[in-house]
Amino acid sequence: MKDKIVVALGGNALGKSPLEQLELVKLTAKPIVDLIAEGHEVILAHGNGPQVGMINLAMSTSSNSDAGTPEMPFPECGAMSQGYIGYHLQNAIREELLDRDMHIPVATVITQVIVDKNDPAFQNPTKPIGAFYSKEESDELIRNKGFHMIEDSGRGYRRVVPSPIPMDVAEKETVMALIEKNHVVISVGGGGIPVIQEGNKLVGVPAVIDKDFASSKLAEIVDADYLIILTAVEQVAINFGKPNEKWLSELSIEDCHQYIGENHFAPGSMLPKVKAAMKFAQSKPGRRALITSLEKAADGIAGKTGTLIKM
Repeated sequence: MKDKIVVALGGNALGKSPLEQLELVKLTAKPIVDLIAEGHEVILAHGNGPQVGMINLAMSTSSNSDAGTPEMPFPECGAMSQGYIGYHLQNAIREELLDRDMHIPVATVITQVIVDKNDPAFQNPTKPIGAFYSKEESDELIRNKGFHMIEDSGRGYRRVVPSPIPMDVAEKETVMALIEKNHVVISVGGGGIPVIQEGNKLVGVPAVIDKDFASSKLAEIVDADYLIILTAVEQVAINFGKPNEKWLSELSIEDCHQYIGENHFAPGSMLPKVKAAMKFAQSKPGRRALITSLEKAADGIAGKTGTLIKM
């Protein structure tokens, strides 16, 4: 066995409909299985932005119709997205493994991620979810359901929920037991179902945990050697999209702090990836984080491409 690797897939890489996702996961499975074929131990995490938004919108629309469908709480929508994305991913990876005569079990763990009820994020919801509404509809949702609503880029009003920091993974013993038995495990889907601990009880909260931070926390827990955060580009850049754009093959923690201070990384895209990579790289000597595209993951591990972040 070479390295233990947590791979964080973006939700947008999985498509915006079940049929589109079924096709895309076949492509996703190939580079994942390439890593396994090279002898690496792979644990997979994924986003769920388009998928959980689709589920939330469908359930909200149905509950507002005459069908009598009950309102579906947001944590339950997250659990639904974990189940159906995991179902597609595990089957695609299983098929690719068997096509290569590799008989390795694949399992999805519906994962709860524990957050602090006193996290400041709960006082400042910032993560948009679901459909766009008119001003009148937005005001009604505020009155009737207590939602936090914001105007979103001139497109209408959307609900926003908190994005707290992940503290722990409730099912970590299950995940680690499966890894020890050489299973390929899919965990913390969509950043995990956010829960707060009340004694022995875990209570779901309407929030979205950033999947890169959840993947970083999972990588710490399972004692991974590598965290690979997959994105649309092969490497991280400074001055992105400008004439003096520069692609980076390696970043120290000091470099990261400097470039973050200079606002090189967009808050909604590259910034959380860099911060999650930094957090993992600093958590234990020898740990490394790699930011690259899905197709280049194996080349990144081999040192041929990607952006490596280490102490």
